[in-house]
Amino acid sequence: MTRQAKLEPMARIPRGSVPAALAAVVLATMAAAGCGGSSSSSPATPSPTPLPSGVTACGAISGLSTSSQAIVNGSSCTAATASVPLLYLVGSDGRAVGSCSGTVISPTAVLTAAHCLGADTALVRINFGPLKEIAASSFVASPAYNGTASNSIDVGVVLTSQPIGQPIIPLLTSRDPTVGEQAVIAGWGEDLFGQGLVLRAGVTSISQVGPVYLLNAYGGTSAGTCAGDSGGPLLVSVGGSWTVAGVTSAVSGACVAGSDYFVNVRNSTVRAFILGLAPDAVQR
Repeated sequence: MTRQAKLEPMARIPRGSVPAALAAVVLATMAAAGCGGSSSSSPATPSPTPLPSGVTACGAISGLSTSSQAIVNGSSCTAATASVPLLYLVGSDGRAVGSCSGTVISPTAVLTAAHCLGADTALVRINFGPLKEIAASSFVASPAYNGTASNSIDVGVVLTSQPIGQPIIPLLTSRDPTVGEQAVIAGWGEDLFGQGLVLRAGVTSISQVGPVYLLNAYGGTSAGTCAGDSGGPLLVSVGGSWTVAGVTSAVSGACVAGSDYFVNVRNSTVRAFILGLAPDAVQR
C-alpha cells in the first residue's frame, strides 16, 4: 500500500530558556499498513481506561502528582524522584540546540528518540530538576533511523559513565500491548497552554498496535504528546509493574488532535539495538 506521507521533522520552536526545543517529529498521515494494520483508515478512538484506585500517572514514573495541569491532559510530577529526565541537547559551540525527554532503563542508560540525537547534538545533559544534572558520556542513534521513512526506527540510547541513581523502568519484551489497553505517557513537553520544561504524565489508551509503531488517538479527555515530549515513554503494566512499551516519536496533526506514534520497543530491531548498548536493562 502506498504511504501518503513521509516522516518530516517539525520546525524547531523557541521556548523558555531553551532557544530551540526539538519538537516531536510530525506525521501528516501514515497509512495503517505502515503500522502493521490492513487499512489506511484512521485508528479508532477508544475510551481511556481509568487508573486503578490510588494509582496516579506520576506514580508510574516514580513521581508524585502535584497538580492537574497537562502533558496534554495530564499531571505535573516530581522530577527528583522520577525515571523520566529532561535531555538538554548542546551543540559543538556549547549552545543549546533543543530538548527532549527520555526514560532510565538501566543504571547508566537512558532511552530516547533517534531524532533527538542529530548531527547538531554534540553533548547531552541529563536533568532531573534543579538539583541534579549528569553529563552523558556518549549517545547513539539507531542506524535504522531514517527520518523520511514511515517505518523508521526512531530510538536512541544515552549513556553515562556513572550510575544515574534514579528508578529504572523495565523494557516490555514479553508481549505486545493490546488495542484498548490503558497506558501512561510522560515527558517534558508543552501542555495545552504551550508551557514546557515541566515533567508531566497522563493516561491514555492504545488505539493501534503494529510491528514498528504503537498509536494512541487523542480523544479530548485522554492525554497526548506535544513538542518536547519526543523520546519519552509509553508505559503499560505487566504483572503489576510499569514497563516501557514505546518511545514517543511523532504526532499526526496538532498536539490536541490526531494520533501519537510510539516506536514499539518489542520490535526485534529496536530491542537488539537497545540491549546492544544497555545489556543490563531490565526486561519484563
